Amino acid sequence: MAVEKLFKDEATEEKGERARMASFIGAMAIADLVKTTLGPKGMDKILQSTGRGRSVTVTNDGATILKSLHIDNPAAKVLVDISKVQDDEVGDGTTSVVVLAGELLREAEKLVNVKIHPMTIISGYRMAAECARNALLEKVVDNKQDAEKFKSDLMKISMTTLSSKILSQDKEHFAKLAVDAVMRLKGSTNLEAIQIIKKPGGSLKDSFLDEGFILDKKIGIGQPKRIENAKILVANTAMDTDKVKIYGARVRVDSMSKVAEIEGAEKVKMREKVQKIISHGINCFVNRQLIYNFPEELFADAGVLAIEHADFDGIERLALVTGGEIASTFDNPESVKLGQCKLIEEIMIGEDKLIHFSGCEMGQACTIVLRGASSHVLDEADRSLHDALCVLSQTVNDSRVLLGGGWPEMVMAKAVDELARKTPGKKSHAIEAFSRALLAIPTIIADNAGLDSAELVSQLRAEHHQEGSTAGIDVISGSVGDMVERGVSEAFKVKQAVLLSATEAAEMILRVDEIITCAPRRREDRM
Repeated sequence: MAVEKLFKDEATEEKGERARMASFIGAMAIADLVKTTLGPKGMDKILQSTGRGRSVTVTNDGATILKSLHIDNPAAKVLVDISKVQDDEVGDGTTSVVVLAGELLREAEKLVNVKIHPMTIISGYRMAAECARNALLEKVVDNKQDAEKFKSDLMKISMTTLSSKILSQDKEHFAKLAVDAVMRLKGSTNLEAIQIIKKPGGSLKDSFLDEGFILDKKIGIGQPKRIENAKILVANTAMDTDKVKIYGARVRVDSMSKVAEIEGAEKVKMREKVQKIISHGINCFVNRQLIYNFPEELFADAGVLAIEHADFDGIERLALVTGGEIASTFDNPESVKLGQCKLIEEIMIGEDKLIHFSGCEMGQACTIVLRGASSHVLDEADRSLHDALCVLSQTVNDSRVLLGGGWPEMVMAKAVDELARKTPGKKSHAIEAFSRALLAIPTIIADNAGLDSAELVSQLRAEHHQEGSTAGIDVISGSVGDMVERGVSEAFKVKQAVLLSATEAAEMILRVDEIITCAPRRREDRM
């Protein structure tokens, strides 16, 4: 019987039920892992890497947690991917999307066990997702025309996003920072223009937003400490060739004076290069690489501020913000685009000196300086703020807003339930299951806050039977509250992305009926 063996040795395959079980279990395990981080009272996770230094990350950002896991289960990887995409696309809702997908699969598993075909479940889910989306679309609020209202919407969204993060203690402060920063962008979603600098020390309350651009560098010795109407040349070029590097070069000479001659020639070359750079008519030169003492002296004599080692992130941003371009050759000054800003000065933040560029070409640029107790706190604050900034910049473009706190899920579940009653056939089971999965989100939010979720969700359901109810779970008081009064809002775009991505991911995993794992390649014996 040669037919039996289709695959190589050690390749495994699982068919039908077993394959489906493996993928369901993997996906549900991932969902269970992050679901405790959902909601305002969600917990954080400590991730410790096995690499050198055993670096520790403390976070409750779903995408960050899942990115750091090494996962073997193929279905679990699908969920990790949707959380990454959610993070890149809209920035927030990374946990919700995984939890919803996990719940959809949990429901699907029950249906498969009562012999409903996966394709039936999928088509039911599709109808349900479409219905849920339409239910949300009917309820969105759009205040784009009214600037005041829109700004308060943004503040609410920002506070809602931050309330599940480490910044929740000072969320008003940070919500304001984020809204101000995004409002300066005037509708572009280019978050590059918002720079976040982390400086340990002080407390999170000491963080502030600064108009302009801050470069994390000191000003060189003997150079002007402030420059007005700066013309900035941003460059990436080597300024360290005024000494012969003895270890690098092999030079045969018969006396020390010859070495001196070579060094002299190098110096002349350097001087010419500096002249070329100065001839651009600049008074600030920012270089990515290091600048030796000699050219630094030359710049100082010419009254040009030279900044070295501006790390790449910083220098790319600086070029963007001042409207310049990064140059690497200086032979024809007319082709180089200089950056401009009104004032360059040195400022102190905590213990460190930094260089501050104000009045930049690109008016929307700004810098958020985060202060905090330790680098872990700062990293997590940075992630939280980044989530808020992403959501806000998306909302400025697509200004549709929903209430939060489990309200959208209730609205969707109600619509989906109604659809299930109208739908004939086995699909209706799948549609009902979809609505149960949606209800899992408010349930988990309540559970994480240590509340009686069954009681609260059934109260919510009763509230929502009245038309136009605005009830949601108010985690702070531990009851069903009015989300309008509480000011809990979410961006429509985030909710829509969560709904559609979770449905698609669940559908993809449902379609699986066979898992084939390839045999590992054998190492040939080298002996």
